[in-house]
Amino acid sequence: MNALPSSSSSTFAFVTQSKNIFKLTHKVPILPLHSHAPCCSLSDSSSSYTTVLDKSAISSEQNSRNAVSPEDSGSEEVLAVRRPVTDFSGQEEEEEENEAEDGGDAKASAIDAGLSRFAKKMPMFEPERMESKERPLTVNLDLALYRAKLIARRSFRYEEAEALLQKCISCWPEDGRPYVVLGKILSKQSKTGDAREIYEKGCQATQGENAYIWQCWAVLEMQMGNIRRARELFDAATVADKKHVAAWHGWAVLELKQGNIKKARSLLGKGLQYGGQNEYIYQTLALLEARAKRYQQARYLFNQATKCNPNSCASWLSWAQMEVEQENYRAARKLFEKAVQASPKNRFAWHVWGVFEANLGNIDKGRKLLKIGHTLNPRDAVLLQSLALLEYQHSTANLARVLFRRASELNPRHQPVWFAWGWMEWKEGNMNKAREFYQKTLSIDQNSETAARCLQAWGVLEQRVGNLSAARRLFKSSLNINSQSYVTWMTWATMEEEQGNSVRAEEIRNLYFQQRTEVVDDATWVMGFLDILDPAIDSLKTLLKLSPNSYNMPFNSLRNIAGSNKNRGDFSSDDDNDDEDDANGESDFNLDAFIMKRLSLDSSNLEVQLEAPKISSDKTIPSGRRIWRPNYRIAKLQVQRNVV
Repeated sequence: MNALPSSSSSTFAFVTQSKNIFKLTHKVPILPLHSHAPCCSLSDSSSSYTTVLDKSAISSEQNSRNAVSPEDSGSEEVLAVRRPVTDFSGQEEEEEENEAEDGGDAKASAIDAGLSRFAKKMPMFEPERMESKERPLTVNLDLALYRAKLIARRSFRYEEAEALLQKCISCWPEDGRPYVVLGKILSKQSKTGDAREIYEKGCQATQGENAYIWQCWAVLEMQMGNIRRARELFDAATVADKKHVAAWHGWAVLELKQGNIKKARSLLGKGLQYGGQNEYIYQTLALLEARAKRYQQARYLFNQATKCNPNSCASWLSWAQMEVEQENYRAARKLFEKAVQASPKNRFAWHVWGVFEANLGNIDKGRKLLKIGHTLNPRDAVLLQSLALLEYQHSTANLARVLFRRASELNPRHQPVWFAWGWMEWKEGNMNKAREFYQKTLSIDQNSETAARCLQAWGVLEQRVGNLSAARRLFKSSLNINSQSYVTWMTWATMEEEQGNSVRAEEIRNLYFQQRTEVVDDATWVMGFLDILDPAIDSLKTLLKLSPNSYNMPFNSLRNIAGSNKNRGDFSSDDDNDDEDDANGESDFNLDAFIMKRLSLDSSNLEVQLEAPKISSDKTIPSGRRIWRPNYRIAKLQVQRNVV
C-alpha cells in the first residue's frame, strides 16, 4: 500500500491500484495538513479524503473524476464515482475545453460585444433580413446580352432589349457589358442624351476602370461633334487600360479627321507599343502611307495586318480599295476573293466587291455578288439598297422601288435607304415624293453625314425648280453639319453666279478658303449613280480622303521599308503595267463552286430567294442555329412520347 506523505505543497500525484492497474497523472489541489497529523494508510482514509475534497475549491466534476478508491474498499459512495477507462480520455478533453472556454470568456467578452453590434448592422449575418431572391449565375448575363443584341439587331424591338439590359444592370452593376450594349442601342435610335447617361452611370458603377465604356462614350461624343470632350474620354480609356487598342485607334482616327497627322501617328505607335500587333492599327497606318503615295510601305503594312489576322475582312477590303485607287483591277479582284474566302458570310465583302464589278461594267457579276450577299444576310438593308440602285440604272424603276420598300421595312431607321430612294424619285421627276423621302431621312438624324448630303441634294432639287430661297437655306444647313464640303460651297457659289450675284459668289468662295481646316476630296458627293450608295463603301475611303498636305511627316519605323523584299501578299507589284483589258479578264477563282462548297448555295436559286418578301414583324425571329440530331434519335424520342 502506498503511503500518503505529509506535504506543504498545494498538489500531489494521486495514484491508485486495482486489478487493472492504471495511473492518474492529474494533480488534485488539496488544503495543507497540520504538521502533527499522523500518516494514514490509503485503505483507511476514504472518509478523510472525502472531507478534504469537500473543503477544497475543486468543482464537483473534477472531484468525481479524481476521487477513486481501491477495489477492496467497500464504500458504495466511492464506487459510484468511478469511471470506465475507455471514457476517461474523452471526458478529460471535454473538461479541458470547458476550462479553456471559462478562462477565455473574460478576454473575449469585449470582442464578442463589438462583433454583436457589427452583426446587427449587416443583414448577411441574419438570414431573416436577407432578400429571398438569390443573385443569378453569370451565365444568365451572357445569355441575356446575346438575346438583347439579337432582338435589337434582327427584329428592332429596342424597348424590349432596353428593358432586358436594364435588368442586367440591376443584377450585375459592376459588369460593363450591359452599359456598352445599351448605350449602342440608344445611340442607334438617336437617343444620344440617354446613351450619355448610361455611359456615365457605367463609369461610376465600375469605378472608372472599364476602358470599353470610356471608349464607347468617346465615340459617341466624337459623332456628336464634341471633339474636346471626346479627347478627354479617350484619354480616360487609355488610363483605365493602356492595352486597350480600340481606345488608341479611335483616338487616332479622331486626330486624323482633325488633320493632326503627327498626333495620330504617335497614338497609333503607342497602340502598337502597349497592345502589341493589331490588324486595325496596321491597316490605318497603311492607309496613311497610301495617301502619302508610299504604296510599297502601304502594301507592307497591309500584309502585316493580314498576318496578324488572316480572317480580317476589313484588312483585305482596305488593301483592295487601295489597288482600285491605283487602277490595279486585277490585284483588287484577287484581294476581294481573299476577303470572301477569309469571311464567307461577311456582308461588306460581297457588297463592296459587287459595287466594284458594277463600276467596271460587269453588271451581271455585280448583281450576282449582291444577291449572294443578300441571301447570306437576308435582313441587311444596305445590300438591298445597292441592288435597288443597280436595278434602277440597268433595269426598271418599279423593280428598284420594290427593293427600296423592302429595305426600308427591314431597317426603317437606316438613313441612306430613304436618301437613295428620294434621289431616285427626284431623277424620275416625282418632286413631292422626293421631298417626302428627304424629310424622312432628316427625321431620323439631323446631324449625321448622311443628313448633310441629303440637305445638299435637296438644295439642288429646290434650285432646279426655282425655289432659290429654300435652296440657300438648305445649303446653309448642310454646311452647318459639315463645313468642309467643297461641293456644297461651290454649288452654292455657282447658283449665285447664275443669278447674277457675282460678288456674293466670290464671298462664298472666300469663306470656304478662310474656314477650311483640311482639303477634302468630295468626289463621293456627286449626285450620280453609285455615289448615293451607303457610307459603308465610303468608310473604306474615308481615311484616304484626308488632307494631302498633312502627310509630309515620315514615319520613323518605315523609312527603310521601301527597300525590303517582296512579301507573299503583294499582288500588285507585277500588275502595275497590266492593260485595261485585265480589268474584265476572268480569274481562276470559281465563284459558283466556292459558294456551293462553303455556303451550300446554288447560284441558279438566288432569284427565287430574292422574290420572297422580307418584312419585319414584332414576333420573335427564330435563331438560325439548329441542333443536329440523327434520325434514329428523333424516331426514338417520338416513340417515347407515344408511350408516355
